[in-house]
Amino acid sequence: MTNEQRQEGTILALDTSTASMAAAIVSGQEVLAEIQTLAERNHSVHVVTHIKDMLLKSGISDTDIEAIAVGNGPGSYTGMRIAVSVAKTLAWVWDKPLIGVSSLEALAYGAWHRHSEDKAEQGNTLEGEHWVLPIMDARRGQVYSSGFSMAAGTEWSRWLDDGVRLMKDFVDLLEQRLAEQKGRVLSLSLVGDLTLHEQEAARLKQVGEAAGVAVRLQPFIQEGQWIARLGRIRLEAGMVEDPHTFIPNYTQLTEAEVVWKAKQAGEAKA
Repeated sequence: MTNEQRQEGTILALDTSTASMAAAIVSGQEVLAEIQTLAERNHSVHVVTHIKDMLLKSGISDTDIEAIAVGNGPGSYTGMRIAVSVAKTLAWVWDKPLIGVSSLEALAYGAWHRHSEDKAEQGNTLEGEHWVLPIMDARRGQVYSSGFSMAAGTEWSRWLDDGVRLMKDFVDLLEQRLAEQKGRVLSLSLVGDLTLHEQEAARLKQVGEAAGVAVRLQPFIQEGQWIARLGRIRLEAGMVEDPHTFIPNYTQLTEAEVVWKAKQAGEAKA
């Protein structure tokens, strides 16, 4: 690792909120190492080994790491806790700043930049306002979702909080929002794992095109480098977490909590 890379600062990033374990080591604009595996049930078994492999591949040690960025959900209840637990432990042991990054935002941010690279190759412009809408399946017709906007190809902002919503309701919300914007939105991209929500995704495409908006349905799997890049932005803004108290964004109750609360409510009525 060069002195210049050390000066720029190096971010270790990881996310296990989905079926993909995404991890990366990023220094400045350079991805020194990156791993993406699709083995949700084995995240806890392999995550530490993968981190060691990335450190070895990139030729750096923990002393070269400036900060640790972790996807804090929403997403798989068990999955989120794996990455967050590892990140908290490393931040404490290595005495490094810990940064939490929305897994949904990283999904949207990565998909947008991958698409913008393609458009640049085609010689197209990125002017105007474009929506990026990440989704993750939350079962029973629900999705974890949020909304982001890229204006003129440079200004990234959030306009809808992370939350769990029925996919049907999410599309209805977007239809209403598009009507309110009155032609200001040039395009929208629905990104993430779309396989379980193809019918509503197709309806969104119809809704968008009826409003004169170009719609892109973009399957995209989480990549660790975007956790790192968003982590860098948050680090520079001083948005650092306490590793002793930091918890994932669970968004909704687990099934066990739902059953327990229902039982408590029943006992209270008795």
